[in-house]
Amino acid sequence: MSTEASAPAETQAPCPPVTEAAPPPLITTDTVREMLSDRKVFPGVPDDLGDDAELVLDSLGLVWLLHVVEERYGLVVEPGDEDIARLTSLRRLTEFLSGAGADAAEGGGRDDR
Repeated sequence: MSTEASAPAETQAPCPPVTEAAPPPLITTDTVREMLSDRKVFPGVPDDLGDDAELVLDSLGLVWLLHVVEERYGLVVEPGDEDIARLTSLRRLTEFLSGAGADAAEGGGRDDR
């Protein structure tokens, strides 16, 4: 009777599925301008708001805008006090939201400033 020893089978951990990072949500000045067009929430924002025109959002308006961003884009944005102080125009607001979307797509979050 012959007994052959077989080599132990190599066990390999299963490879994780390859996933591509989701592209950041496309937030443009036009989409932000459209979100600010609700006169019930933003009564003082003109329809023809220029990209660099002064923009002042009260706390309720900012909370509502961030809620709309979360609903539309699945993007949770929690700006710090310094971030809020810089949101003084449509362009800056758009850049902030776009940057937050890019950070989320890369798997990082906004740092606490």
